[in-house]
Amino acid sequence: MKDGKVGFGIIGSQFQADIHAASIRMGRHGDVVAVASPTPGHREELAARYEIPRVYADHRQMLEDPAVDVVTIAAPNVLHCQMTVDAAAAGKHVVCEKPLAMTIEEADIMLAACHDAGVHLFYAEELFFTPKYVKAKEMADQGAFGRVFLVKQSEMHFGPHADWFWDVERSGGGVFMDMGCHGLAFASWFLGRPRPLAITAHMGTYVHHDLTRGEDHSFAVVEFEGGAVGHLEDSWARRGGMDDRIEVYGTDGVTYANLHMGNALPTYSEPGYGYAVEKAPTTRGWTYPVFEELWNYGFPQEMDHFAACVKGLEEPQATGEDGRAVQELLVAGYQSAGSRRRVELPFRPQGVERPIDLFFHPR
Repeated sequence: MKDGKVGFGIIGSQFQADIHAASIRMGRHGDVVAVASPTPGHREELAARYEIPRVYADHRQMLEDPAVDVVTIAAPNVLHCQMTVDAAAAGKHVVCEKPLAMTIEEADIMLAACHDAGVHLFYAEELFFTPKYVKAKEMADQGAFGRVFLVKQSEMHFGPHADWFWDVERSGGGVFMDMGCHGLAFASWFLGRPRPLAITAHMGTYVHHDLTRGEDHSFAVVEFEGGAVGHLEDSWARRGGMDDRIEVYGTDGVTYANLHMGNALPTYSEPGYGYAVEKAPTTRGWTYPVFEELWNYGFPQEMDHFAACVKGLEEPQATGEDGRAVQELLVAGYQSAGSRRRVELPFRPQGVERPIDLFFHPR
C-alpha cells in the first residue's frame, strides 16, 4: 500500500473495467495502479482516461507488480477461475465480477486457492451496495414490513455491453447467467441468506436467435427455508434501455424501488444526444439518463468497501461464498428450465462445462 491506500490492478479494459476504474477513484481507500489487457489500444485508452501509471499486456505480468494489492477481474466468465488462482498464488486479493465462475467446481477451486493463500475473494455484487436497495433492506431488518415473504428483482434491457456475452462458450449461458445471478444474490442477501430449498425456472430465446445460443429472457422462483420466496425476471429482449427494480412484500407492509426512475431525467429528443444511456441502443425519442449513475448503482461504495476490508477496517459483505451459492442456483435454474420441473437443492451435477448445457440436455 502506498500512502495508506490499497493498490488495485484491473484485469480488463472495456465496459466493466471502466466502471471499476471510475468507482475506485471515487473512493477513499484505494488507487488504481495498473491495468492488464491483451487488447491493444483499449488498455492504453483506459490508462490514459484514469491516469493509471502502469499498463500490461498479460495479467500474469501485472501480478508481479509489488504495488498491486488487489486485482479486479473484469474478463469473460470462462477466464475467472484461472485468473483467480493465478492472483492467489501471487498473494493478491481478488475482486471477481459476477457470476463467480462457469461451474460449481470452478467456484470451489477459486475459494480453496484464496483460502490457502490467505487472501480475500470478494464477489462483485453491486446490488448489496445500491443505496435504494440498501435502504429497503434496512427498513425490512427494522421490522417495517413485518415478516417478509416475497422479494422480487428484475433487470431488463436489449442486450449485453460486450460481444463475448452472446457466446455461451465464454459466458456459460445467456441472460440468466449474466443478470439472473444478480437477482439470486439479491434475494438471498435481502432475506438474510437463508438456505435455498428449490428453484423453478423458465427461459427461452425470443429475439436474438441470430446472435446467441443462449436465452434472452428468463424467470425464476427460489424457495427459501422459512417460507420466503425470491422471484426474478431478466431480459436481453426488452427495448427502451435499462429497467432495474425491486419489490418487497411483508405481512405488515410493502416497498418498491426503481433504480433509475427518480434518479433520471425523463428526456425526449428527436436527433438524440451524445450522453450514453446504459443498454439503450439510441438516444432518440424518450430516454431516461441517470444522474450520478455509478453512485446510484453502488459501484463506488462496493469497491471502497473491498479496499477497507483489505486494510482491516471492515468485514466483507460480498464474498466468494456468496458467489458460490449463486453458482449452484444458476446451475439448478438451467436444469429446471431444461427439464421443465422444480429442482430441489443442493444440486451438484458432475461433468457440466457450462450451466446452459443443462438447459439443452437436462439430467
